[in-house]
Amino acid sequence: MEKRWELKKPGDKTQVKNLSEKLGIDDVTANLLVQRGVKNYDEAKYFFRPQLSFLHPPFLMKDMDKAISRIETAIVKKENILIYGDYDVDGTTAVALVYTFFKKIISHIDYYIPDRYSEGYGISFSAIDFAEKNNFSLIIALDCGIKANDKIDYANKKKIDFIICDHHRPGNEIPNAVAVLDPKRSDCNYPFDELSGCGIGFKLIQAYAEKNNFLESDLLPYLDLVAISIAADIVPIVGENRILAHFGLKQLNASPRAGIKAILQLNNVKKEISITEIVFIISPRINAAGRMESGNKAVELLISEGEEIALNSGRNINITNTERKNLDTLITRQALDMIEEDAEMMQRKTTVLFHPEWHKGVIGIVASRLIEKYYRPTVILTESSGKATGSVRSVKDFDVYNAIEKCSDLLEQFGGHKYAAGLTLKLENVKIFSDRFEKIVSESIEEKLLTPEIEIDAAINLEAITPKFFRLINQFAPFGPQNMAPIFTTKNVMCAGNPSIVGTTHLKFNVADNDSPKNNFSVIAFNMAHKISEISEKKSFDICYSIEENEWNGNVSLQLVIKDIRA
Repeated sequence: MEKRWELKKPGDKTQVKNLSEKLGIDDVTANLLVQRGVKNYDEAKYFFRPQLSFLHPPFLMKDMDKAISRIETAIVKKENILIYGDYDVDGTTAVALVYTFFKKIISHIDYYIPDRYSEGYGISFSAIDFAEKNNFSLIIALDCGIKANDKIDYANKKKIDFIICDHHRPGNEIPNAVAVLDPKRSDCNYPFDELSGCGIGFKLIQAYAEKNNFLESDLLPYLDLVAISIAADIVPIVGENRILAHFGLKQLNASPRAGIKAILQLNNVKKEISITEIVFIISPRINAAGRMESGNKAVELLISEGEEIALNSGRNINITNTERKNLDTLITRQALDMIEEDAEMMQRKTTVLFHPEWHKGVIGIVASRLIEKYYRPTVILTESSGKATGSVRSVKDFDVYNAIEKCSDLLEQFGGHKYAAGLTLKLENVKIFSDRFEKIVSESIEEKLLTPEIEIDAAINLEAITPKFFRLINQFAPFGPQNMAPIFTTKNVMCAGNPSIVGTTHLKFNVADNDSPKNNFSVIAFNMAHKISEISEKKSFDICYSIEENEWNGNVSLQLVIKDIRA
């Protein structure tokens, strides 16, 4: 698939020059900082040396005072408290965090993860019935609830109070709960509105800790869960999230909880944990539990204390993850066949597919896989409880939530973010929805957004790449949305030596500046074996790439990871 190369606008020259002089760094690195909003020495200090003291006071969040007051009343009166959360990584880490924190303070506490298949996403009526039957008078809902107005009204009639901790976009009316913590509320002035669901849970325990004179160090053991949620839920790693991710990764590497340690051990992970290891190793396994069986299995893993218990739980989740991968591969192939066999669908600017027998737990992954092949907003639907239910994924810079919202009259339920959403509708509305969604997207999406973009931070010569330069940009980590690992472009390079195909799809070669062949770097280009002819004819070409360290037989060297090649 062809890709667009978009070179970012350079930072303000005066700010770049001042930052370069104040920090004693090269202009390229200073420009990268200015592009990320770091414009002076104090902001650079905040960026490179995050401190927990930089976190915003939790009581700035609307209703936080009400939430803490209600929890304190429940503790004094020895009420039963139920910690409720969604079945994905963000929800289960949030439940594990809040449950383990309050479990040390009170004994009359339990947790509840809804069943993906019988209850669906968010707060369910059956969960409220469970709470009534088991005498729970307070439910703390995490990563869900902001649009559950009817469920909260149902709970109020049963004299069950709710504290909602959510980070999704609210509807027109805020639920009538005791407290609703959501920085995306229009009437909430909290300074940062991109926290994960688990991040909102952390602010809740931070507020309780602050009011009850806990030490800052008492909160550190919970930050590993926050870091996992930040990476898994693809929230921007800037501001408060960057601080939480920074200290969460330190916790993961220094003292991982038993369940995470088990996952790392069972998958032979011995390197330092970064956002990458969370995204590709830890979070898929936590997610697999809720996708294939029950999110309760994920919480059990995350709160387990004994090493043997954690290892047993980890082994089961590993098996579940393998089943998930096999199913994901099968359904993706079926979905691709459906597209390729439908000439009209091939011409569309959206993909909407429905199959009544597809597994509800993997359709979100399948939607993402289809975007890798056909880069356009995608909805994958299956049948559940007599209705069509599905996952929505978008392309960069297109707000799919707004498009879904314009179809709300056809939907039974929907919710989500700019790039990902979930929805439920009647079976007879699937075709009508598909056509409406296509019309709305076609009329609003810019044509260029249907071609994947590579956002390039700077154009440099290979001679600029030195160990010092790499060490500096590596301090920009943790990397993620709005603070991605820098991507560079170098023009007029040449292949030094013979390129080779690694495995069946990857390309490996050395690259050198055409004008200065001594600047020579090892290169790996994943899934680009088809481009071997473009670099093996002793012609110059352009590359865009990130820079990583490569360790081989005890030797460590810098390696360019190619994003694209242009003849």
